[in-house]
Amino acid sequence: MSAGEIAGLIAAVAAVAFVVFCAVPLLKLGRVLEEVRLAVRDLGHNSVPILQELKGTVTATNTELGKLSVVTEDVAKVSAHATVVSENAAQLSTLFASTLGGPLIKTAAFTYGVRQAVTGQRKKAR
Repeated sequence: MSAGEIAGLIAAVAAVAFVVFCAVPLLKLGRVLEEVRLAVRDLGHNSVPILQELKGTVTATNTELGKLSVVTEDVAKVSAHATVVSENAAQLSTLFASTLGGPLIKTAAFTYGVRQAVTGQRKKAR
C-alpha cells in the first residue's frame, strides 16, 4: 500500500465516521418529529369535541342574553311608568296643597281657637 492509498483509506473511514456521527442526531430528530406528528393528531382529535361543546355554550349564552335583553327592556318600561306615577303624585300633592291645604289649615286653626275659647269659658264658669 502506498501513502496515497493509506490516506484514501483514512479519509474513507473518517467519512463513514462522520456519516455515523451525523446519522444519530438525524434519527433522534426523526423520532421527535414522529412524536410531534402524533401530538398534533391527538390534539386535532381531542379539540373537536371541546369546540363542539364550546359552540353549544356560546349558543346557550346568546339565548340567555336575548332573554336578558327582553327583561332589561321591561325594566326600563316599568321604570318609565314609575317615573310618570311619581310625577303625577307630586303634581297631585301640589294641587291638593294649593287648593285644599290653605283653607284646611285655616279651618283647623279656627277650630283650635274655638276649642280654646270654649275651654277657657268653662274654666271661668267654675
